[in-house]
Amino acid sequence: MNNGWTYYDRITPATAGQTVLAYYTERYTHSTQQAWQTRIEKGQILLDGQPVTAGTRLSTGQQLSYYRLPWQEPTAPLNFEVLYEDNHLWVIAKPSGLPVLPGGGFLEHTLLHQLRDRYPTETPIPIHRLGRGTSGAILIAKSQTARTHLSRQFRVRTISPTSAIPSIQPPLTKIYRALVSSSQPVPKNHFTCTYPIGKLPHNQLGYIYGRVSENAPKAMPSRSDCVVIERRSNATLIDVSIATGRPHQIRIHLAAAGYPLLGDPLYPVGGVPSATGTVMPGDTGYHLHAHQLRFIHPHTGHPVSITANPPNILKIQSK
Repeated sequence: MNNGWTYYDRITPATAGQTVLAYYTERYTHSTQQAWQTRIEKGQILLDGQPVTAGTRLSTGQQLSYYRLPWQEPTAPLNFEVLYEDNHLWVIAKPSGLPVLPGGGFLEHTLLHQLRDRYPTETPIPIHRLGRGTSGAILIAKSQTARTHLSRQFRVRTISPTSAIPSIQPPLTKIYRALVSSSQPVPKNHFTCTYPIGKLPHNQLGYIYGRVSENAPKAMPSRSDCVVIERRSNATLIDVSIATGRPHQIRIHLAAAGYPLLGDPLYPVGGVPSATGTVMPGDTGYHLHAHQLRFIHPHTGHPVSITANPPNILKIQSK
């Protein structure tokens, strides 16, 4: 069991005038009205730090807090390797199965919590995310200054993600290694994916990311450059350099190209997940690894290159 968690909400003009019960019932539909009523009666919900009734009307600027009782989190591997560390940042080798941030029932079984536990005097700030099932190198800042500098590198990786050749060499480069199914043979040794990525309807989550048409609302241009590095009897090993960092980009792009990741429960050929399925984005089973990470150090200005040793199934086996 973890120690529970307190969630905070600040009341805005748009929600002022609602009762406490109506606020939670309408805003957080994962629980029933009766469940919220019970939590209010048990004192788990406070208004400006004081007990409150279900019928209390809310005013702009007030703060609600909800204490979620301790719960049993899903299991996850909690050990991780530090690949690089100085006074400004870490590069961590995240294991597959460990979420980076809280969500989906995970709180303490996350990389962020484990970093805070191991380094109680530090303030870890993830610069980017890796999916729960993705292993490999992740960049973590130790200060807001480092975060600002490193985040800027992520935003300006390329001038145009859809151009044939990026017009400048970006200061930050991420190369992943993926294992795709051989049900659809990969005919070329080099190929580029530029399928737009956007939100699609989902019955449980409201929306989920997948391949969308170019004229879809808020379609995000994206680019993944792929190189086949080994062909096996049942799979193909591919290195993928991403010029953009869209949600689940590599999983979506390779599936859209006809080469879904081996074992991926969410993205089939085409890159469009089922709108009525029960599989969640954090479900594991696929093989994807953040292999190499290159960036400019926020303090020294020097380039840094880190390689995270891949799991055995993603190592080249023909040598």
